[in-house]
Amino acid sequence: MKPRHLLALLAAASMLIAMPALAADSAQDFVDKAAIGGKFEVDSSKIAQDKAQDQSIKNFAQTMIRDHGAANAKLETIAGDQKLKVPTALDAQHQGDLDKLQNAQPPIDPAYVDMQRKAHADAVKLFESYARDGDNAALKTFAQQTVGTLKMHRQMIEKIAAAQDSITGATTPAVKTTNAPNAAALVPGANSFTETQAKSRIEDAGYSNVSKLAKDDQGIWRGQATKSGQSVAVGLDYQGNVVADSK
Repeated sequence: MKPRHLLALLAAASMLIAMPALAADSAQDFVDKAAIGGKFEVDSSKIAQDKAQDQSIKNFAQTMIRDHGAANAKLETIAGDQKLKVPTALDAQHQGDLDKLQNAQPPIDPAYVDMQRKAHADAVKLFESYARDGDNAALKTFAQQTVGTLKMHRQMIEKIAAAQDSITGATTPAVKTTNAPNAAALVPGANSFTETQAKSRIEDAGYSNVSKLAKDDQGIWRGQATKSGQSVAVGLDYQGNVVADSK
């Protein structure tokens, strides 16, 4: 019995010793994700303030710079008090998105809106989860205090996205009419579809494995896709027409 009791005590002691390390790892993970997300919000919004065309998007970008800048500073202070490291650079995925936005041809409004919708969906999920189950009291309080602002931001960007969709639908009916016949040929013109939107539109037209999308000098998205088991070249014009393309 004594050896068995001794083993039980040792196991319990090892668990107690391990708990702070696990807590620190979880808290550090939250700090990493929250800091990178916040930095991306600010950096992408600075680009949008400079390059976006719609004033409502510029105004939203200014709000992001202000609110996320303040939250980032608060997070840095709390993390420092908790002896946690705050990343100073974006990860590869966020940096890639930032580079795409910086190098995109105008208008960048749709691309920025898409990025903000995804970023805020991710941020709300992260902060809600940590506000509920967080293992660090100070960071948990920070998450609880911040998640309401993030939800407000999400509502704002969804409203802007709906307005943008309304404008696109009014000028390019093919985008909203999925059962309308496609044009026999792709129509050149200023294309406001982002790569993500172009891929989704092509998939809605019955294609799969859409890849290698690139916008040409006529404003037409061109890439490769699969339909009926065959690999084909496919194109999407500014009107939303999808055509198997020989080019």
